[in-house]
Amino acid sequence: MSYVRNAWYVAAWSEEIAPMTPFAITILDDPVTIYRGESGRLVALEDRCVHRLAPLSLGRCEGDRLRCMYHGMLYEPEGQVVEIPGQEQIPSRARVRSYPVVERHSWIWVWMGAADLADESLIPPAVGLDDPDFILGHGQLDYAAEARLINDNLLDFSHLTYVHAESFGAGPEFAATQAKITPLDRGIRYQRWIENSRGSSSRASPVPMDSYMCYDFLIPGVLLMTGGVFPLGTAKACDYGVPDLAEAISGVTFTSQAVTPLTEKTSRYFFSWGPRRGHGDEAFRDMLMGIAGKAFAEDKVMIEAQQIVIDRTLDPQIMPTAHDKGVTLFNRLVEKLAKAEQERIRVAA
Repeated sequence: MSYVRNAWYVAAWSEEIAPMTPFAITILDDPVTIYRGESGRLVALEDRCVHRLAPLSLGRCEGDRLRCMYHGMLYEPEGQVVEIPGQEQIPSRARVRSYPVVERHSWIWVWMGAADLADESLIPPAVGLDDPDFILGHGQLDYAAEARLINDNLLDFSHLTYVHAESFGAGPEFAATQAKITPLDRGIRYQRWIENSRGSSSRASPVPMDSYMCYDFLIPGVLLMTGGVFPLGTAKACDYGVPDLAEAISGVTFTSQAVTPLTEKTSRYFFSWGPRRGHGDEAFRDMLMGIAGKAFAEDKVMIEAQQIVIDRTLDPQIMPTAHDKGVTLFNRLVEKLAKAEQERIRVAA
């Protein structure tokens, strides 16, 4: 499975990047180090010194520069070596790759493709932990599985009925009915109404109601979801379209989730979740995060086991079902964009 490189990948939570302290992560098999310089400037460099390939993440910040602490080469934020101890002449090839990096929505985003194509308007519109309209908790998990398998899981919610019977308590509706899937320029949109229901563990209701959920799943692997609980009959009244969330009885929440491929078969999964103000408090947020912790652990067990089976299968083939529309559309989009990137590289060579 190919991945799109001309995209913004979540590398860390903002709080993980301490001042003057290099942070190491691998994204798409590229070793990257990220640091905040003395001025507050955010920098992302290839985590590999040009001299003897020592990791720059073990280095020392000096102003906005980074010094390799093996033999002392000093790097500018743009990746150029500007000092070699004991040597006056600095070769022009003494440089490492510098990645475009942006801090937004409480995440550090790194552009893994061609730097001249980096476009901040392509950063998915997640909701940050400091958003005044929401009360959010957050976390992350590392997977011994390829990112595509996690993306596929998030693109097909029919698994909620089975994998999450003890956590989300979604009931049979997710496997028995279809959601509305709409293609987007850089992803898909998933919309679902569940009518005449008493809800799930996160949206329990003492009386029958209509429950709405909607998420966008965007390149490179970011899920942004909201929804709420509405009076019975709301789904029909709005012709099963998008409701006015201001009319929700309860349960208006937002979750931002991001899947980052680390290596070929390891991934990092970032997530936040919580209520809109007026629809819950810190205690409700903590309850939601408890449910999420249990549910995401259930996903992790299943997906890592799936990876083991795939690795043991000589020619692994899947058999799509009706629930795979979102999976198919998104993976086709990834393949299309990745192929266009490779063609651009071939033409430029």
